[in-house]
Amino acid sequence: MWLLILSYAALIATILWYRNAENDEYMLKFLSTILWGASIMFFIDHIYGWINEGKEFFEISIDAAILGFTLLYIALLLWLTILLIKDPKRVFKK
Repeated sequence: MWLLILSYAALIATILWYRNAENDEYMLKFLSTILWGASIMFFIDHIYGWINEGKEFFEISIDAAILGFTLLYIALLLWLTILLIKDPKRVFKK
């Protein structure tokens, strides 16, 4: 479930970034990169667990959903930190 949540979020962030690529003032390229990196990492983890340990590929439970939204929250928090440090609108430099 957490792989699906991160993959959907990565897809949405990429579409938003691509639509506003000329004026990326909210630095959505960082958000999409973070989410795609996490999605690829967890996809490889799922493949490894499925092949070597016989786990089911998509774990659908409330714990998996909570983990997925927690990972999404951490990715958004990391993106917000990058956004505040870079300060593209020069809010903190006034």
